[in-house]
Amino acid sequence: MNVNLGIPYETIVKKAIEKGYAGSQTEVIRQALLAYERILDEEEKELVAKGIRIEMDEVKAGNIKTKSFNEIKKKFKW
Repeated sequence: MNVNLGIPYETIVKKAIEKGYAGSQTEVIRQALLAYERILDEEEKELVAKGIRIEMDEVKAGNIKTKSFNEIKKKFKW
């Protein structure tokens, strides 16, 4: 795969190699992609947690009807 990053990004890659954070351009790109993946995973977790908080607030406010575990078991004859 050939990628043309452009001057500003090539400068960042060169700095990372010069400072010893990576041994090659490929390694810099791999590290950057892994870091980006971690950021995306963290954002996804935060969005899920936010959704859960919103739903729990609705339950606590009485806007969403809930059922006990026993009610669910009884309904599905479990």
